[in-house]
Amino acid sequence: MHLAELIARFLIGGVIVSAFAVLAEVFRPKSFAGLFGAAPSIALATIGITISTHGKAYAAIEARSMIFGAIAFFCYAATVSWILMRYKPSALAATVALMPVWFAVSFALWFVAR
Repeated sequence: MHLAELIARFLIGGVIVSAFAVLAEVFRPKSFAGLFGAAPSIALATIGITISTHGKAYAAIEARSMIFGAIAFFCYAATVSWILMRYKPSALAATVALMPVWFAVSFALWFVAR
């Protein structure tokens, strides 16, 4: 990665994170505001830089990968939540033990999209 690209990521990411932080201040409850923190803004900055350096086709593949990762994380988080509510194990045990759910869904989506 070139220094100019790193600086651009830093600046664009900072501006977008700040914009999302302002947006988060508007919404209630405040616990919901964390949703607008880092991940969406960093993803937008990354996609913008990817388009400018590698083109739209490559960025589309990267965006699809981000979507698949989000779907896989949702499945993982839903499974962890269900296990925690149903069986009441320790949070650490549940989150670590169920990581294969995240990986399995990610790889399944990747395999289907190939």
